[in-house]
Amino acid sequence: MQDMEKVESYIFSALCSVNFLVSCLLFSKMTRVQRDPYMDEIFHVPQAQRYCKGKFNEWDPMITTLPGLYLVSVGIIKPMAWLAKLTGSVACSTAMLRFTNVLFNCGNFYLLYLLISKLHHRDKTRLMFRRILCTVSLSTFPVLYFFTFLYYTDAGSTFFILFAYLMTLYGCHKASALLGVCAVLFRQTNIVWVAFCAGTVVAAKMDDVWRMEYTKKKDERLPAVRVPLSSQGVKKVITFSLDFFTSPETMKVVMQVTWPYAVVAAGFLLFMLLNEGIVVGDRTSHQACFHFPQVFYFFCFTYFFSLPVSLCLHRTLRFSNALKKHPVFFSVLTIVSLFLVWKFTYVHKYLLADNRHFPFYIWKNIYQRHKLVRFLLVPAYIFTGWNFLETLKSRSFFMSLAYLTCLVLATIPQELLEFRYFIIPYLMYRLHMPLSPLSRLFGEFLLYTIVNVATIYLFIAKSFSWPLALTTQRFMW
Repeated sequence: MQDMEKVESYIFSALCSVNFLVSCLLFSKMTRVQRDPYMDEIFHVPQAQRYCKGKFNEWDPMITTLPGLYLVSVGIIKPMAWLAKLTGSVACSTAMLRFTNVLFNCGNFYLLYLLISKLHHRDKTRLMFRRILCTVSLSTFPVLYFFTFLYYTDAGSTFFILFAYLMTLYGCHKASALLGVCAVLFRQTNIVWVAFCAGTVVAAKMDDVWRMEYTKKKDERLPAVRVPLSSQGVKKVITFSLDFFTSPETMKVVMQVTWPYAVVAAGFLLFMLLNEGIVVGDRTSHQACFHFPQVFYFFCFTYFFSLPVSLCLHRTLRFSNALKKHPVFFSVLTIVSLFLVWKFTYVHKYLLADNRHFPFYIWKNIYQRHKLVRFLLVPAYIFTGWNFLETLKSRSFFMSLAYLTCLVLATIPQELLEFRYFIIPYLMYRLHMPLSPLSRLFGEFLLYTIVNVATIYLFIAKSFSWPLALTTQRFMW
């Protein structure tokens, strides 16, 4: 056992080094090609450079996120600049600022490994190579990996959420809440995933109480509650939940554990009251709405990127059988989905106007082909959503409910279809999936590699120009 642990540590250390080396090479290439700030970097880079000069009272009103990225960048770069004796504009150049995300990428690699090891801790020796390959695969998740090489908030935002969740799993709730504050300073919507950390704690307590109740009743069913499929099962879960949340004893136990998250939530509510909203700076392009189809887009997005590990003939056959067994349910679901698509589809002006982003071409070539296309895709939404929920069955119902609640809160209020908003919910979904066989994990890694090569190649080699613009334009997520 100890020998295998040593082997695993050696392999993991080697892969960490390879990950850093490959990322540095790609970083060097992309930075040489695009030396000047690009896209949102035109706001982030100058703001960080002001902080580097100690001008903490200056703020660009076009920036909509809190200053976590700039504070961390200064905290990393200033000591590095002092040690390397860098002076002037070199210390906080665009390249140096971008490099902080390469460091976050290394941190994400390590955190993903720790999370996978914690969540899939059974039979450590047999699953060693699966854990390692799963880590390598998820660390190259295309949407996240691409922004490793630009000065965006995604790498750091993901790092602090993953770190906070890891601390939650280890029972270090004060540390988790503090890391959650750091995540919110990178992106305000991360408060949802801080709530998820708290939600998993509550879900675990509910599972414990559920097991105790059924042990007393000598019930022979599975100790952890699964997704209730019958009306009786739903009634039983609702009754149990009401008893749980109205019991002073259980709520006292829950609050003793979750109070650090409650403090963060109270602080965030105070911020929203003082700020008169969640967005800082320019609010005109970031209006909250009830964009229900965002969940449908996320289901399709998730199905595509998890296809090598989630594609299953038996699951498809089960879906077909479910359609036959529950025609009324699926008919009602289809009608509701059609209504949500009809009444709650929002098309952001950026989605229609900015041809540098991949969603622009997806919308143009699929959704704008005909006005009926968005309705014709409803069956695909239902299938991918069903596949998504089937995968979550490996977890307890309360855990799944906490995740789905946070998924809805994180996606539906967003008017803009932006794949970066799907990074954290997707990683949380993948982390909680059962570990797939090596062949499937290798297929996932191969898919991610192909997408990464394609997107980075397009960014580097397929630049273009706008008629009235002097700067070079490039394709990106």
